[in-house]
Amino acid sequence: MKKLAIIMAVIASFCLVAVAFAAEPDTVTISSKVYAKHTKGLVKFTHKKHTVDYKIGCADCHHVYKDGKNVWKKGDPVKKCDSCHSVAKPMAQLSPQEKKQMASPELAFHKNCKGCHMKAKKEGKKAPVACTQCHAK
Repeated sequence: MKKLAIIMAVIASFCLVAVAFAAEPDTVTISSKVYAKHTKGLVKFTHKKHTVDYKIGCADCHHVYKDGKNVWKKGDPVKKCDSCHSVAKPMAQLSPQEKKQMASPELAFHKNCKGCHMKAKKEGKKAPVACTQCHAK
């Protein structure tokens, strides 16, 4: 009986460590290796605030598209954004096809983040929409 209790305690310890490492981060610094140099301050994305306080679903940001539908679900691997959004051009220099494909990390972030923030503003909620409100120096 004592051996079983020890084994269960060890298993529980491993489970607690696994859960701690699997927890969502409070803040994520959004950066991309696509660009040799970032021209604006890196965005400190308040991940926990968005998921817990604002109740934004994981698949609102994380995605894997198949046949035009986001099939990503919580628990699926999270890739670095620039593993798909990898074109290193400013938004103004993207071709129409690149824009349609959300080819650059800059365009992908701005479309997703700013689109959501603009919607929140229209609903009378507080949300940053100016460059320096997200890109702090």
